[in-house]
Amino acid sequence: MTSSAPPPLLPPDTERPADPPRGDGLRPPLRRSHTDKVLGGVSGGLADHTGIDTLLWRVGFVALTFAGGTGILVYLLLWLLMPRRRAGAPTPAAAEPVGPRSPVPGTTVAVLLIVVGLMALLARTTSWDPGVVAFLGAALLVVGIGLGVGAFAPGRAARGPLIALGVLLSFALLVASATGGGWRQDAGGRAGIGDRTEIPQTADTVPSRYESGVGDVTLDLTQLDLADLDRPITTRIDAAVGDVEVLVPASADVRVSVANGLGEADVFGQSSGGTFAGTGSDPWTGDDTPEIVLSVESGIGDVEVSRG
Repeated sequence: MTSSAPPPLLPPDTERPADPPRGDGLRPPLRRSHTDKVLGGVSGGLADHTGIDTLLWRVGFVALTFAGGTGILVYLLLWLLMPRRRAGAPTPAAAEPVGPRSPVPGTTVAVLLIVVGLMALLARTTSWDPGVVAFLGAALLVVGIGLGVGAFAPGRAARGPLIALGVLLSFALLVASATGGGWRQDAGGRAGIGDRTEIPQTADTVPSRYESGVGDVTLDLTQLDLADLDRPITTRIDAAVGDVEVLVPASADVRVSVANGLGEADVFGQSSGGTFAGTGSDPWTGDDTPEIVLSVESGIGDVEVSRG
């Protein structure tokens, strides 16, 4: 009686394949955060998408706000363009694990903050007045250099967020250039961020130009005495983002011209400009010679001209 030899033992698995390298997580899509938020969750969503700390994004928006108010404009655009991440929504399966994050975006944002901060410091402590176009141009230059470096740097999130930031800065630069160089103060009227109301008491105190960056503007001319005028009161309002409301005396003959981009125009119940006679008994009323010549240029917002 014979017995077959047992089968040979398999050699031990001495070459066990190594575990696949782990990244530092999945890169989620660009969405506004529903948990890490102070106002809208834009900074939290950018942090989730890029891996750059939320605090850096918030500091960046604050720095751009002091640099002519563009931080508010960029933040509002992102708020409108970025969809909100729903609570408990799973990470899409299309997201792929990737390698370590590239340091290029974080370094670019840090350099951007340094450059804008230095420009703001020089503008505050010296006679140099760069204006918002210079701030935006410098920021766009830094982002462009970061994109150039990121094109050759390995790692995740090296280019996408910087491209998005560059597009937003380019849009803000276009708006600032179209509004005459930015939202800075000129000899005619204050400019900047926030709602403002102007109520001049005499014709001599009405500047030739009012400028506004971001915010609603109300110009109340009803306190003016039109009886002693020797020439028309001529003024202009340039508003980038925000509604414009102008109140004129009931007795004044007014010539109005309005040019606005996104928004509606209501001039004494009509949708266009022209010359509008008053209803009082002042000397110029009804003789086709205006006491007030008003021009309004608005980028984004409604324009309304009415009688007080």
